Amino acid sequence: MVFNKKITSKKILTFYKILGFLLLSAVLAACTSAGQFDAAKALSVGVGFLQAGLLDEDSVINTATLAAKEFDGKNNVASADNAYAIRLSKITQGLVNTDGLNLNFRVYLSKDVNAFAMADGTVRVYSGLLDAMPDDQVLAVIGHEIGHVKLRHSYKQMKEQLLTNAAFDAVKSVGGVVGDLTASQLGQIAHTAVSAKFSQKDELESDAFAVRILKRLGKDPYAMKRSIETLQKKHGSGGGFLSSHPSNDQRVAKIQEEIDRT
Repeated sequence: MVFNKKITSKKILTFYKILGFLLLSAVLAACTSAGQFDAAKALSVGVGFLQAGLLDEDSVINTATLAAKEFDGKNNVASADNAYAIRLSKITQGLVNTDGLNLNFRVYLSKDVNAFAMADGTVRVYSGLLDAMPDDQVLAVIGHEIGHVKLRHSYKQMKEQLLTNAAFDAVKSVGGVVGDLTASQLGQIAHTAVSAKFSQKDELESDAFAVRILKRLGKDPYAMKRSIETLQKKHGSGGGFLSSHPSNDQRVAKIQEEIDRT
């Protein structure tokens, strides 16, 4: 073999090391909890790694917008003159533009005690959450969800979903764009956002962000602690907002640290 002067043997060795790392990562990610190898998942994850640099932030945000629209159509959204919508509008006054984010708020008429946000600034609050607590605590929960957006937790999670989920392989394989996603795929993306499981670090960071939001708006920052206590008392630790978060004792301690910081 004759080497090109610009392509040294060292560069070729480096290339194969990188390729080997990607393949090994795909293999490890494709192992089931029982240690078995899932070839389909390996292929999906491998494609995800190789395309990781090709999915820009605008594409992820546009996907979130389309997914939110699809999910809104599948839920009972409160009209602007609905009592829940009016109440939410008052609670979120001054939050539409937060730290450079353009946020949009709507109420889902549902007994579920939950709220979620997506990478494009979509924030949805269930009427069950509004029934469960007073305004300042609702604001605290919303501040927490906005934190996931501002701190890019929601963006990173959605990007990972798009790059590694086998359901999107067909679109990725032909160089598809956001507009090629089906209604079912968009619905799946939205469902993942609703039931998001963030890392403990992400959750604690968003709690701290909520405290800062409350202080900035001149509200009682202790409302963040009370929101956790309210949900724990009324709904325990199973389901809804609390189900995806660290232990309540740890959260309360970290929230107190953030309150005392200033």
